[in-house]
Amino acid sequence: MFEFIRNHKRWIQVMLVLLAASFLVVGGMATNENTDSTIEVANVNGKKITQPEWEDAQRKQIDRYRAMMGAQFDQKRFDTPEFKREILNNLVAQRAVETEIERSHLTVGDDVLVNTIQQDENFHTNGKFDVEVYKAALNNARMTAPQYEESLRRSFAVQQLTGTVQETAFVPRAVASRLSDMFDQEREVQELLFPAKEQQAQVKVTDEMVKAFYDKNAALFQIPEKVKIEYIMFDAAAVEGLVSVTDAEVSEFYKSNLKRYTTPEDRQYSHIMFTVAKGASAADKAAAKAKAEAVLAELRKAPESFAEVAKAKSQDVATAEQGGDLGQAKKGEFLSAALEPAVYKLKQGEISDVVESEFGYHILTVTKLVPEVVKPFDEVKDAIVAEVKKPKMSKKYSELAQVFSETVYDQSDSLKPAADKLKLKIETIDNLSRTPNPALGNAPFNNVKFLNAVFSDSVLKNKHNTDAIQATPSTLIAGRVLDYKPATKRPLAEVDTVIRARVAEQEAANLAKKAGEAKIAAAKASGDAAGFGEAKVVSRAAPTGINPTALTAVLKADTSKLPAYVGVDLPGIGYGVYRIGKVAQAAKPDVARRAAEQQDIAQRIGQAEMHNYIDALKQKAKAKVTVKTEVAAADTPAAPAVK
Repeated sequence: MFEFIRNHKRWIQVMLVLLAASFLVVGGMATNENTDSTIEVANVNGKKITQPEWEDAQRKQIDRYRAMMGAQFDQKRFDTPEFKREILNNLVAQRAVETEIERSHLTVGDDVLVNTIQQDENFHTNGKFDVEVYKAALNNARMTAPQYEESLRRSFAVQQLTGTVQETAFVPRAVASRLSDMFDQEREVQELLFPAKEQQAQVKVTDEMVKAFYDKNAALFQIPEKVKIEYIMFDAAAVEGLVSVTDAEVSEFYKSNLKRYTTPEDRQYSHIMFTVAKGASAADKAAAKAKAEAVLAELRKAPESFAEVAKAKSQDVATAEQGGDLGQAKKGEFLSAALEPAVYKLKQGEISDVVESEFGYHILTVTKLVPEVVKPFDEVKDAIVAEVKKPKMSKKYSELAQVFSETVYDQSDSLKPAADKLKLKIETIDNLSRTPNPALGNAPFNNVKFLNAVFSDSVLKNKHNTDAIQATPSTLIAGRVLDYKPATKRPLAEVDTVIRARVAEQEAANLAKKAGEAKIAAAKASGDAAGFGEAKVVSRAAPTGINPTALTAVLKADTSKLPAYVGVDLPGIGYGVYRIGKVAQAAKPDVARRAAEQQDIAQRIGQAEMHNYIDALKQKAKAKVTVKTEVAAADTPAAPAVK
């Protein structure tokens, strides 16, 4: 049992985290359900979902993704309004489902719960439920038994409520068969291309055509509005030199946290065990102890044979093959508490007396002993200075950030007062537009919130400072406009050459299309295949052989009368005409794939029905999101924006 827990500790922990995912989210929701002092972000059945609950759910979901994705995890992918909105929608749906469960009085009996836990092979030893394995597994997952059992109750209740919706989703066989037939249908097609470049010699672009294109497509020649600004930034670097740490503070931190700089003593130990069954008689105990004493006497003469003797005589099957090895001896994690004091009395290579535990009698030895090591103060001093300094800097940052914000707001006609007060440098940058410029990367002045502030009426027209904008968690920026260039249109003379080339391409494509359409009319009249290429068979299952752009049109074409013809614009090429001569089903349909398709269709229908059912439960529970979740929403007292 002990070996099972030790060897599978990480695996069991991961399994329990996944099993308890719904508890972690839904259970967390209940924590602050009646906290009126927090901001409400949604309301279901008259009960609030608060900002802390929402943020907690976001953190837990991110933690699960981090655990699943490992080194590939990227925090930026989840720090988006879309992700936050999805989490909030999930919370609302969960609360609506919970409301319906309560209304329907759905319950799960203790017998079902107990049976489920006892049948779970993750909690078995030698094919039977082991309560110690169960407790150890929950402990490794940082859950109590009541918490885990409550998560199971919730899961069962949700399955009762929603399971039948998805499980009873039905798609008629004829419908599934029809859809699979469409996927397998084969069409014999011939292609005839009319390249646009072959028509260019006939194209004549006039000044009037250029002017018409220029007027019609003004947006293509627009030069966005630009500003030149000056700005100041307040970040951690501005606080660095204002905070100091004394030697006494560093020394006291080292003494108070000595365990952090201590590598504990490492002991590895082995045992030879003689088991005693629970409720064994005194005679049986005496016999087992006598065996142990006899083996101990043997070991006293040849201590180096411990591993060999363990393999031959230990009754702990799980460790005997390893010479009795039980791994590291960490306090509180011994096979039995009775063994701990005996192991810690031994030096490396020493053998204990016979020790009794609830499992029987043991002979112990320490196979490896690495003494405790404490890192010297000088070795960790720099790290301690940084750690002691961090909360001081945080406090100082908060104080000065307030000064920064108030100064740029109160003295809004200049950035100089704030720059002088906090010893900041006023910087200048030109050619900023309303939208972030990819070439500027993550620069604070390229932040969408800051740019929105710069282009606001108050800043743009009245030449006021912007408010202090939080560009990153530890960076504030404020700016003011020095020069503004309104949006303009490039002169026609400047873009004349580009327009002529564009118009020429369009006109050539039009001529190619006209020739293609004439060919379709002639082919329909004659019914022959003159000029077309070789016949190729295409289908949705095998979509190769013709231009991908044309494939969709060919497969959608009306084939009630054959041959059928379809014309397709091919950007960058010209115009294609396609003659469909035959339509047939595949000679050998993929039976396995068709079965999978029918199952997939049923699942999709079930998902759609489940989505509709959840929406109905939301309406029934009068669910309402009271927070704005748009990407660029502004705060209002009634509906604060996503942060």
